[in-house]
Amino acid sequence: MAKGVMIAAMDFTNVDAGEFNDWYDTEHLPERVRIPGFQVSQRWIGADNPSVSLATYDLESAAVLDGPGYTAISGANTSPWSRRVTSKVTRILRYTGEQILPGDGVAPESGGILLVGMTPAADDEVAFNHWYDKEHVPALAAVPGVLCARRFRTTNGSATKYAALYHLTEPGVQDSAAWKAASAATPMPPAVRERISGRVRLVCRRYVRA
Repeated sequence: MAKGVMIAAMDFTNVDAGEFNDWYDTEHLPERVRIPGFQVSQRWIGADNPSVSLATYDLESAAVLDGPGYTAISGANTSPWSRRVTSKVTRILRYTGEQILPGDGVAPESGGILLVGMTPAADDEVAFNHWYDKEHVPALAAVPGVLCARRFRTTNGSATKYAALYHLTEPGVQDSAAWKAASAATPMPPAVRERISGRVRLVCRRYVRA
């Protein structure tokens, strides 16, 4: 079974940063880490906007989120602290999916991450995926400072159907001359690009608790 992912991104400008990080570090993340099927859980902060939070969770499969461990702490079962904090944040993305490239890659330790999400038109998906898998990802994965590149397809009907995670030695890799050259060398087919929706792009640094 393909490995799964859960991605949660939010802007916590309206929450005290100390409380937000205390909540994430002492309740929210630990609740998930101890659930069977959660493998690698990582937190990130916006490289340019420190009020943007990103969390990525590698799962045995997306089905882990339907199991009793996760349902016991989610939805109607979230804690009062979780409800208070999340009522004040602005959700950027809540995404669950299965890994489609490569099928069993796991997140490495890294100093930065780039999240790119988008949805092609239904009849462009074959061309979109061929371009992404055969041209775009191989070119970007070869850039110095890129530790791994993975792609996912949503399992929860998100407006963003496909997501890519690029683990980087540091956030600035995606702004390097080598990255820009690789990206320019593999342009998305114009007919596909014109009908893309659900775009998300976040550049983050590894979160380190102060």
